[in-house]
Amino acid sequence: MPRFVRLTLLFLALPLPAVAGNLLAGLDEGMAGPRAQVLVLATTHLRYMPAGFDAQALGPLMRRLEKFRPDIITVELQPPAECDLVKRRPEKYGEGYNCPKTDAAKAATGLDIPAALLAVEQTLKTWPAQPTAAQRRTLAALFLATGDTPSALVQWLRLPAEERIAAEQLDAALVAQLEKLAQQNDESLLIGARLAARLGLERVYAIDNHTGDFIEVEGEEEKLFWAQLQAAWQRKSAQASRDEAQTQALKQAPDLLPLYRHLNRPDVLRRLAESNVSPAMRDPSSQRYPQWWVAGWEIRNLRMVANIRETFRERPGARVLSIVGASHKPWFDHWLGQLQGVSIVDAARLLD
Repeated sequence: MPRFVRLTLLFLALPLPAVAGNLLAGLDEGMAGPRAQVLVLATTHLRYMPAGFDAQALGPLMRRLEKFRPDIITVELQPPAECDLVKRRPEKYGEGYNCPKTDAAKAATGLDIPAALLAVEQTLKTWPAQPTAAQRRTLAALFLATGDTPSALVQWLRLPAEERIAAEQLDAALVAQLEKLAQQNDESLLIGARLAARLGLERVYAIDNHTGDFIEVEGEEEKLFWAQLQAAWQRKSAQASRDEAQTQALKQAPDLLPLYRHLNRPDVLRRLAESNVSPAMRDPSSQRYPQWWVAGWEIRNLRMVANIRETFRERPGARVLSIVGASHKPWFDHWLGQLQGVSIVDAARLLD
């Protein structure tokens, strides 16, 4: 037997050491300056609220978030650059999720998404401490041309009421779009954009990602994929079902702070994570379609976390609020908490 084979066999016969813990833990000990503080707020999707929902019910929640005073706010929307990509490659990435139409803003500004993104970047590099109303209207139009509707609304809300008019590149069609956005039930607008405007921020950041979770199945295979996944999800625990029922009941309240306290409880979040993943991983189907979904879910969350990290890459010690659907929070807290110079803020304690 050749010597290299004997050495290989000897190596394979040796007992392997136990898998080490986090080999990167503690690398930021003694870091200069403060650690970044990241608060991940688990939310329900407000577009699915019961009839009669009044945004005033968010008041107590908003006051607590104001006390955190984030420097950066992120929301669960696909970034404009990704929306531009999926529009060019629908066969690869689908039709896009929450990607707004930019036709009206393109007509008003003459800019497509890539050109508008460049214009936004250049504008913010030289943004004055006290911008004029005309500058805010122009920036709002540019944000709409990129498809970044929450940031456009931030600029609109920061204008005095008498300056919320059609002027510069912000024409009547875009004003109508902004007025509609101001009334829309969406956490990126009702919480993200409004909180940013209250705190004097200029924008929010879209950090969702769907470039790795679009499963290329169609026809009967697509039906089987979803049938297997839905069947797996039906096998969630009884307590998880009670959590869902309590969530629905709390949505009816005139004050939504108890709802957000419930959604951000560690035990509720653990059961939600288990309900999404554990039955799918144990599903006995030969195709393993539910495991495909879990892989896509992890890819999506990893890329979302990377997008969040990018927002404060050049701002060590920033205070970051990430507003995201409740099912994402366990993954966000876990992976963001492993980053260097980052501390996770206890959402449950902040909401008490």
